Amino acid sequence: MEVIRKISLMQKKMEDLRRKGKKIGFVPTMGYLHDGHLKLVREAKRFSDVVVVSIFVNPIQFAKGEDYESYPRDEKRDLEMLKKEKVNFVFIPDVKEMYKEDFKTYVEVMEFQDELCGKFRPGHFRGVATVVAKLFNIVKPHIAFFGLKDYQQYVILKKMVEDLNFDIKIKPVETVRDKDGVALSSRNTYLSEDERKLATLIPRSLILAKDMILGGEEDAEKIKNAAKDFLKSQGITNIDYFEIADPDTLHPIKKIDRNRKNCLIAVAVRIGKARLIDNIVIRNGKIFNLPKIKEEKEKKNKKDLN
Repeated sequence: MEVIRKISLMQKKMEDLRRKGKKIGFVPTMGYLHDGHLKLVREAKRFSDVVVVSIFVNPIQFAKGEDYESYPRDEKRDLEMLKKEKVNFVFIPDVKEMYKEDFKTYVEVMEFQDELCGKFRPGHFRGVATVVAKLFNIVKPHIAFFGLKDYQQYVILKKMVEDLNFDIKIKPVETVRDKDGVALSSRNTYLSEDERKLATLIPRSLILAKDMILGGEEDAEKIKNAAKDFLKSQGITNIDYFEIADPDTLHPIKKIDRNRKNCLIAVAVRIGKARLIDNIVIRNGKIFNLPKIKEEKEKKNKKDLN
């Protein structure tokens, strides 16, 4: 595994590999890796000859007052994990390498960036699109892998690639979860023990909404209110949004199509210092990102039988 910190060297290495006909798979991360990231790496290994992982906490996607300075970092731990996965290259630039003092160019995906999280994190997706565009030009991958936990990010980057004619395939990978259904996130480390228990309500609220939709409920407002009432009644009161949206445009839906049931069910809440997001996607009756929750009661029953 080779660690590279300079853009010029990274570009040269990737150009050499392309000339040799190697297929490059790319997993961009902000580090502090968990099993969700490693699933992306393993998918990249399946579809690529060479796997590149980047580690870069991108300052321009954090608004003033957000957790850029406190975002968890552990380069040594990350590199040990990636070495075990037999990653070929790890690109770790510093901020000055990525953004020169006179940096003035940004990428925006209009409309898509203003929905859902965009309403609560102004400028966030401009920062994401900009850094990913830069990374694509540095790493020159054939395929890039993104987790569906960050569904809005996936849709935005897919649209950017399409509109700007990047010769790159964007491959989505389903969310990795703990046994209690909570989506893995580097920000889960902010949670206290009690807050971590509260976080289990997030996937449960998504399941509640999913069950209402599959049960025939068409009124999106009624579904959203039921999910928010559930969260509030159980102790999560700081809800940025619970939304039912079009999975392709991210625009809110007022009425669920009875036959196709195509929709994104998305939630963002704040628990203590952590802002946590999650989602379920329904397409033509097929469900993606569905949390599978192992009930404590079920575990107890099994223990009693033994």
